[in-house]
Amino acid sequence: MNKKRTEIVIPKEQAVFWLDKNGRWRNEHGEFQHQKIIDYFNASIHKDENGYFLFQQTENINEKVYFHHEDTALFAVELIKEKDITLMLNTKKRIKLKPKNLWIRDDSLYMRTGEENIKFIERGLMKISDLLEFTDNRYFIKVNNRRYRIPQK
Repeated sequence: MNKKRTEIVIPKEQAVFWLDKNGRWRNEHGEFQHQKIIDYFNASIHKDENGYFLFQQTENINEKVYFHHEDTALFAVELIKEKDITLMLNTKKRIKLKPKNLWIRDDSLYMRTGEENIKFIERGLMKISDLLEFTDNRYFIKVNNRRYRIPQK
């Protein structure tokens, strides 16, 4: 017997948690502390025409909880340096570093991919720092013996 799935949608205004500008999950009591919960939330991030949401599927229920984020919902948390440089996002998705898509705003490093902005948080910045240069009040990244200017916006 095929049971019909119920969909529950919680709008952003009713969500009791949010993602701060540093990629940390928070609620009214403060920053989340349990790594398993943080990892679960990050891995559950999806996006549709209405914005970012956490998706959870149980036996008969699909639940979408739209959430507020102070800056972006995607963060570069790890760097894998091989022939190409790959970013590991908070969602566990891996994407190739595109030096021409990097930019800086308010002393934070970002990369644009499609319609998404990915912010480098502290750990991601530390991993990429040996590729960054600051000369004549300009930022650069050196990848595969090529130097790219990183614009400030």
